Amino acid sequence: MEAPTRDIPVSVIIMTKNEEANMQACLSRLTRFEQVFVVDSDSTDRTCEISKAHGAEIVNFSWNGQYPKKKQWCLENLPFRHDWVLYVDADEHLYPELADEIAALLAAGEPEHAGYFVRFDGFFMGKILRHGHFNLKLVLMRRDKARFIDVEDLDVASMWEVEGHYQPVIEGTVGQLRGRMLHRDFKTLYHFNERLNRYSDWEAKLRLRDALSQPDEAQLPGRRTLKYIFDRLPAKPLSLLVFNFFIRGGFLDGLAGWNYAISRSVYYWQIDMKIAELRNMKTMGNTND
Repeated sequence: MEAPTRDIPVSVIIMTKNEEANMQACLSRLTRFEQVFVVDSDSTDRTCEISKAHGAEIVNFSWNGQYPKKKQWCLENLPFRHDWVLYVDADEHLYPELADEIAALLAAGEPEHAGYFVRFDGFFMGKILRHGHFNLKLVLMRRDKARFIDVEDLDVASMWEVEGHYQPVIEGTVGQLRGRMLHRDFKTLYHFNERLNRYSDWEAKLRLRDALSQPDEAQLPGRRTLKYIFDRLPAKPLSLLVFNFFIRGGFLDGLAGWNYAISRSVYYWQIDMKIAELRNMKTMGNTND
């Protein structure tokens, strides 16, 4: 078989721990990128073996429980060959159109912006969600212009070594690429629900501290206002269910769209319950927060 042409001068970073189920699908869509790092945290499955077979550079990361966490550590320590980096989770897949767009962007000279957001399609219960799912992440960035914030979450026991759901600080302007990525986890619904439970612990703690929205994190025009409105939305679980399924058009995704809308609603119900629990614990003197 002819070796793929690695013609995109970008260093890809994939952060892993026991991601054997996802590595083949993830790496097979990154064959055009000149450098691919798999930053692994002592996996005990075939994550590293599969990654080596795809030509990735394996770097071990053992977290010391302090800052920097994994994304920022990568920016500070990896032996990069390129100025531009692309963060890809093991359960994320690039569509070919996005690879073409990134290649054209860098071939045209220095890009206009220092970082770029990408929209994600979701995959849930056997179906790609093209309507009721909406997620934007800043994943392509010039590494010397990017920094991930310390958000005072080291005491959230359910979280771990990777930064939570917030964007990096970018020195310069940011834009959005037209191409998309697909979030598709080949693990079971048990792992999906476990992740929601873990992240709702983290989000509840930060919302109680009013620390979830960082003023310096990168945002597209208008997104900060939308986040402000969303944070103050009453009856958030019910409002989000109505918004995702009816207003955004999740009903067009069929039963999978309904189940996904329910899962997002339950996620924010969990957050509300956990915030109430933390407040009760604080009142009773059982927490220092």
